[in-house]
Amino acid sequence: MAMNRIQFQPGLSLSAFQQQFGAESQCQTALEQARWPQGFRCPHCQHPACYRIQGRTHPLFQCRACRKQTSLTAGTLFEKSPLPLRLWFLALYLIGEAKTGLSALALKRQLGVNYRTAWLVQHKIMQAMLERDASYQLDGVVQVDDAYLGGERSGGKAGRGSENKIPFVAAVALDQWQHPRYLKLSPVAGFTQQAIRAWAEDGLQPGAHVISDGLSCFGAVTQAGCTHEAHVAGGKKPKDLPMFRWINTLLGNVKTSLSGTYHAFAFGKYADRYLAAIAYRFNRRYRLDTLPRHLLTAAVACMPKTENKLRKKAEVAT
Repeated sequence: MAMNRIQFQPGLSLSAFQQQFGAESQCQTALEQARWPQGFRCPHCQHPACYRIQGRTHPLFQCRACRKQTSLTAGTLFEKSPLPLRLWFLALYLIGEAKTGLSALALKRQLGVNYRTAWLVQHKIMQAMLERDASYQLDGVVQVDDAYLGGERSGGKAGRGSENKIPFVAAVALDQWQHPRYLKLSPVAGFTQQAIRAWAEDGLQPGAHVISDGLSCFGAVTQAGCTHEAHVAGGKKPKDLPMFRWINTLLGNVKTSLSGTYHAFAFGKYADRYLAAIAYRFNRRYRLDTLPRHLLTAAVACMPKTENKLRKKAEVAT
């Protein structure tokens, strides 16, 4: 069997990561470059010149024009965090490199922090992953399927109507060789025409060709400017449905990843983040060695998140 070059790529080893980001000063330099790749710009007046002042934990930048000061971490995911940047960077590395995900309990042990801190770090990073990929739309040939997280409660309703199941749309865009390019895993309010139209308007480029099973709601993608091709599975085995090969494979990997990594989590509140983290890693699988820097860019672009905001129930398309 030929070696899979994606699976066997070297990535970034832990020792190489420590050489690049093992010291607080190295992390500060990397964060400054990620935040201002073209040099400092005052967030208040956009002036390019500043005085550099050493703060208690991180450098301060005082604009030479408006005189306002900006912390290195202000306006990023790291704002007001008591954790050293080297621990934040280690968390970025561990979460980014974990192919099947990393639980908050495992992160707690790796970072040497308490569980609440590990949970906050994990969810802040997953929120950055979610926001980074939210603006990207799938195009070309796109295989889609309906799926659920969770299961039946004792005495609850079984099947699609179960109150303990969170519906989500799985979609994968294919390249010219019919290989998967990009993945989206998006919770929805339900499998209705209205919800699927809203999902398609957000997640698909007009003109995309959507291939789905016979679930009628997927026809709503045409209302978002896409074309639709439906295939009724009718109890056929996966091997008899080559048009769904990749979406079935990826959905199997998603469910295996979640069940094998996480003991439990609140599906109704946090499904969007856990699914987004899986999709984020998949979409950057070709360059594992640069994934920590991609995540750093996402963390810089992500506005600060409080614990209360992270713990609120996520809103999904209706």
